[in-house]
Amino acid sequence: MNADKPARPPRRAVDGVLLLDKPAGMSSNAALQTARRLLNARKAGHTGTLDPLASGLLPLTFGEATKFSQMLLDADKVYEAGVRLGIETDSGDAEGMVLATKPVMVSETGLRQTLARFTGDIVQTPPMHSALKHGGKPLYEYARAGIEIARTPRQVRISELSLLAFEGERFNIRVACSKGTYIRTLAADIGAALGCGAHLDALRRTHAGAFDLTASITLETLEATPPEQRDALLAPVDTLAAIFPRLDLDDGDTHRILQGQPLRLPRQGGENPGDRVRLYGTGSFLGLGQWKEDGHLWPSRLISG
Repeated sequence: MNADKPARPPRRAVDGVLLLDKPAGMSSNAALQTARRLLNARKAGHTGTLDPLASGLLPLTFGEATKFSQMLLDADKVYEAGVRLGIETDSGDAEGMVLATKPVMVSETGLRQTLARFTGDIVQTPPMHSALKHGGKPLYEYARAGIEIARTPRQVRISELSLLAFEGERFNIRVACSKGTYIRTLAADIGAALGCGAHLDALRRTHAGAFDLTASITLETLEATPPEQRDALLAPVDTLAAIFPRLDLDDGDTHRILQGQPLRLPRQGGENPGDRVRLYGTGSFLGLGQWKEDGHLWPSRLISG
């Protein structure tokens, strides 16, 4: 141990959301840990990973914002993807081992007709090269050991599948989809439907829920920002809960909700059992409340302090 090396300052409480533009070639965890180090944050998390191959929007949560990560885990996503025809890989992307090569005889008209078949509710079988767990281990660990695990097909929704460019043996698409959609699997399934096989060779996430790349920053920008100014790059904690209506409480109701007590409030219409609201007391975000069958508003997820 180098006695002259200065001790790292203790991790500090940092609360907020960083809309990161993750570079291709870096894992989501590596990006998270780099951002956490630059912010010297005590607690950090992400809202759904991106494969190392992929770049684009990766919202990172810090401190109290980690309590609301599920909001974006469940949200729809939008991607721009590059697909290479005529080559199948074991992972469904460019990082996998080539399994087969086939001649490509695909017209733009034929491609557009095939893409139309993958719009709407479709069934996908999750790939072996994924982080889904089996027996407590991610599937990709079995795949690396050459072990195939049976996977249950599941329904996902493709709300938009647009052809952006076609170059004979390669094309670009824009995909708006529900959570749990594997773009690698979509590329491979499109290739199978065309009869020539395909794999994903580029992927960029442009939207996650209500967020898009226009408000994102890179790790280089974060690092170049003076340390004392980096917190200003974070969106506030309640950003992830913005999909829910806002409800401002008076001091008495604020005290009761923070004590875990339900509130009996006049309904303003549209509040059904299970509906959630953003709660504020004296302008400060308190967390989420949820209407219950008994007509009361109960605390659902509150922030500390």
